[in-house]
Amino acid sequence: QVQLVESGGGLVQAGGSLRLSCAASGRFFSVYVMGWFRQAPGKEREFVAAISWSGGSTYYADSVKGRFTISRDNNKNTVYLQMNSLKPEDTAVYYCAADRDIRTIATSESRYDYWGQGTQVTVSS
Repeated sequence: QVQLVESGGGLVQAGGSLRLSCAASGRFFSVYVMGWFRQAPGKEREFVAAISWSGGSTYYADSVKGRFTISRDNNKNTVYLQMNSLKPEDTAVYYCAADRDIRTIATSESRYDYWGQGTQVTVSS
C-alpha cells in the first residue's frame, strides 16, 4: 500500500512557475512508475506527465511538453512536477499517482493503482 500526498499548488500569474511535490509513504516507492494527472472544472481527468521507476525515462502530454518537467528522488520517496510558463488553461486540480507495473510508462489513469488527494493550481491571466 502506498499513500501519496501532493503539495505546492497555489495561485500564480500567467507566465509564472510552480513546483508540485508528491510525497509517498510505504515501501518500495522506487519500483513504481509515477505520474501526474490533472482535472479542470467540467472536464475529465487527463494525463500530464510520468516517469519510470529509475527516473531514466519520462513522458509528457503534448500540451505541457517543453514547459513542465517531472523528476523523482527515490531517496526521499518524492516525485516533482516543475511547471514553467504557466497558462490559464493549466488551471486544474493536479493529482499524483503510482503504477505498480514498471514495464511501461502508462498514460491511462486506469493503469494507476494509488492516487493522492490532489492540489489546486490556479493560473490567472
